[in-house]
Amino acid sequence: YGFINTCLKSLVVEKYGEETWEKLRLQAGVQDSFLTFEVYKDEITMQLVDKACKVLGVPADIVLREFGKYFFEFCKRSGYDHMLRTLGGNLYEFIENLDALHSYLSLSYQEMNAPSFRVEKNEDGSMHLHYYSDRRGLCHIVPGIISAAALDFFNIEISMKIVNQTEEEERTGKKEHIVFLVTQTPLFPCKERNEFSSSSQCLVDSEKQIENQLNKEDLEKAKNANGDRGNSVCPVKKSHWKTLRGIITLGKGKLLRGFDPVYPKSLWIDTKTFCNGLPFHMVFDKELKVKQAGVSIQKIVPGLQTMGICLDQYFRIVHPEVPFTISSIQKFINSQFVFQTKREMMPESWKERPMLELRGQMMWMESLQCMLYLCSPLLRTLHELEERQMHIADIAPHDVTRDLILLNQQRLAEMELSNQLERKKEELRILSKHLEEEKKKTEALLYAMLPQHVANQLKEGKRVEAGEFKECTILFSDVVTFTNICAQCEPIQIVLMLNSMYLRFDRLTTVHDVYKVETIGDAYMVVGGVPVPVPTHAERVANFALGMIMAAKGVQNPVSGNPIQIRVGIHTGPVLAGVVGEKMPRYCLFGDTVNIASRMESHGVPSKIHLSSSAYQCLKYKNFEITERGEIEVKGKGKMHTYFLIRNKSATENEIMGRP
Repeated sequence: YGFINTCLKSLVVEKYGEETWEKLRLQAGVQDSFLTFEVYKDEITMQLVDKACKVLGVPADIVLREFGKYFFEFCKRSGYDHMLRTLGGNLYEFIENLDALHSYLSLSYQEMNAPSFRVEKNEDGSMHLHYYSDRRGLCHIVPGIISAAALDFFNIEISMKIVNQTEEEERTGKKEHIVFLVTQTPLFPCKERNEFSSSSQCLVDSEKQIENQLNKEDLEKAKNANGDRGNSVCPVKKSHWKTLRGIITLGKGKLLRGFDPVYPKSLWIDTKTFCNGLPFHMVFDKELKVKQAGVSIQKIVPGLQTMGICLDQYFRIVHPEVPFTISSIQKFINSQFVFQTKREMMPESWKERPMLELRGQMMWMESLQCMLYLCSPLLRTLHELEERQMHIADIAPHDVTRDLILLNQQRLAEMELSNQLERKKEELRILSKHLEEEKKKTEALLYAMLPQHVANQLKEGKRVEAGEFKECTILFSDVVTFTNICAQCEPIQIVLMLNSMYLRFDRLTTVHDVYKVETIGDAYMVVGGVPVPVPTHAERVANFALGMIMAAKGVQNPVSGNPIQIRVGIHTGPVLAGVVGEKMPRYCLFGDTVNIASRMESHGVPSKIHLSSSAYQCLKYKNFEITERGEIEVKGKGKMHTYFLIRNKSATENEIMGRP
């Protein structure tokens, strides 16, 4: 289920960050999010685990163990805390009831294929945990989960090591069977340890009094029980902890042993009442011959009315997947057993119905050498009840299966609603993501037309005031003989040539951090120090101009086939800048500085960078090679002293062009 993959994602994001998850996800080729109640292929989870090992550089067993620990915490956070906490009073009971928990969850998660657990106590206090799974290679999750549960619920540190790893022989089907040796170490909080050490003498003194009393009682009982056989009994010395654990204090100073049940000498219930009161029970012997059956199961499976028939003729064991023998059943006696009727042995009326499943516990009756199967119909919903043409009345009033069917019907409806909400949430998340991507594209387009701070002001509906800049550097460029080229070429060739050239120039504006004002035909206008004033505006524009001359050599003249030539003019001075227009607004520069920069370009020389005297003053001490052109007549300005920029003496061609 998606719950597992969501947990794995949460672990990676929480411990290693969103970027690591994104990298891992892309390598595994899986989606970004998973729906809790959606079923996904096992291969997705396996891929994620495999890629996590490679991306994080951690062995698979450590990744799985960490996942196991995190999975336990994730389940608690997801609302299963109380359910897990009440499974058992100690670790043995907790593990023993995991299969029952999975059985309950399968009512809601009907496609769930959970592992199975069987636990055996050893004399030294350790346990052997048998783990069965259809999925290979995930056994290292188990120590992570069990150790986290032991520490959280029972304040116990455990160690688990694999003592046997074989192909599954006890159960049918090709399944993995791992046996873990579990050893436990109780932990005491600091305060408890101090109290224990300070009061140890008091405990020893009280223990002696308690033991003397208990040993006398034990001796009397043992003598009475073994007097006929003549056996001698020696009291066993116990530690004070074992002694105290076996004692219940009632009232003041009254100490009693643990609870001992009282059984009647004969059973005060007749056979008819027993079979009516437990309508779905069955009793069978070692040869699987039916000795007794409840009335409801007889009604559904009439063959059971013939006492002595073999149970395996009418039923198959669905869970745990063991052979139908008394020895296999005894080995898994603490597990919940699910039986399913065999279609070929059912009455004609059942041929079109789904088969009935029974779920319950096995109890071995040593005195009778028979097995009692106390069970109920395994039904999840009212629909399943109707499919089998059964009724609530067929189930005993004391049987909680009645309530379970009705409650689960409601829970499934809630789950379906939750699933729909989760799907809508996922759809909204994807739409939001796409919207964010489109927003970024729109902003990028807007910022290409206007300075970012100006665009943000316009987006907020604010009026953009014109600003005066006391000093900036403006550049103009144009293509030499552009009019002649246009006269001899197709329009598309002109468009392709200009696009090729402008793409190169646009990249250089980013390299040298200058602002592109506009392009008109073959003219390209750039400014440094506007809209953000910077002291290095002249150097930036100068380096940009040198890059333009180099970049133009890579653009082909469609008429001659040779590289195009451009003229570049630069001037430094004050300007006024502001946004003009509402439709297609433009950020424009105004002032005589613009006119002089344009004149520097129009009076320039092909493949040369023409500088005004003010631009020269800004650059002459900045490590640039500049030659004097002299005094020239400038249209509308009279005589002006100008210069040519040759190169940057401290920067390489790659640095100018922004290449690595």
